[in-house]
Amino acid sequence: MNTEGFSPELLLLIATSALLTWAIAWGVQRAAFRLGLVSQPNARSSHRQPTPHGGGLGMVLAGTLAGGWLAWSRGVPVLGETLGLALLLAMVGLRDDFRALPVRMRFAVHGAVCTGLLGLLGLLTAPLGMVVLMLLLGIWWINLFNFMDGIDGLAAAQALFMLGLGALLAAWGHSERMVQPLWVMMPCLAAAAAGFLWINWPPAKIFMGDVGSTWMAFMIFAMALMSILAGWLEISTWLILGAGFIADASVTLLVRIATGQRWTEAHRSHAYQRLARRWHSHRKVTLLVGAFNLLWLLPLAGAAQVWPQWGGIGLMLAYAPALAGVTMWGAGKPNDG
Repeated sequence: MNTEGFSPELLLLIATSALLTWAIAWGVQRAAFRLGLVSQPNARSSHRQPTPHGGGLGMVLAGTLAGGWLAWSRGVPVLGETLGLALLLAMVGLRDDFRALPVRMRFAVHGAVCTGLLGLLGLLTAPLGMVVLMLLLGIWWINLFNFMDGIDGLAAAQALFMLGLGALLAAWGHSERMVQPLWVMMPCLAAAAAGFLWINWPPAKIFMGDVGSTWMAFMIFAMALMSILAGWLEISTWLILGAGFIADASVTLLVRIATGQRWTEAHRSHAYQRLARRWHSHRKVTLLVGAFNLLWLLPLAGAAQVWPQWGGIGLMLAYAPALAGVTMWGAGKPNDG
């Protein structure tokens, strides 16, 4: 791939995003016990020791600074306004990390920021059914990503995969896009995820917390919508890249509802959590998901870009093994200790 036009200045911005994220997360880790940002083990958690959380604040601040600079220097107000919506979500997430907020309040904020994003992108003028669908998808993705942030390294690795490979696929054969603020924002966010992953890799020194998981989920959703509207990436490409997370969270929710469980309560019955307990290892599960992403989903996502007319087949090939796997591992079944 030709990288003509990609300046050292932009490379420095991406590298700074990773380093700043790591530094802030490290600082939060050092101060977590004093601040009360500590996740205590309980019947619904997948860790056994009190562990600092809220480290995703590093991603929030580093990503916001990078995006803010891009919005200011390149004159892209939509990017700046999107970051403002994401900051609102992060502030609510940080408050939730200190003391749990009511579910209704969290959903109300999620709905508000997703509605704001659709408005910024001019999508509220679409047919009502389409607007409702996009709004529900946004709210579901934010909560889905948060649900999947339950073992060491998993959510950060997924963000790195989706944003990093999304940027790569968008630029493949179109190197001129690599100087566009939208494109640069994707590797900046991927770099922030990588910086956090360095300190979150199993055994994690600090957890992402709602401040990071909800913010990163919203930014992935925003980058997906913007890149689709720009004609850079196909809808099927993004859906394939997120297949592992979408399959596990969706099957888990549906099974819990169907079996009469209190589906709004915290739990540890996702397939990835059950597998981590079975294997007694977070690292093995995170590596398994990573291998599935790279070896199976990435080629399918690339094919969906090259042959968009076959995107439906790519989606079936992506989701069939994902759905089969999470069902086999008992996604949504009552906690088994």
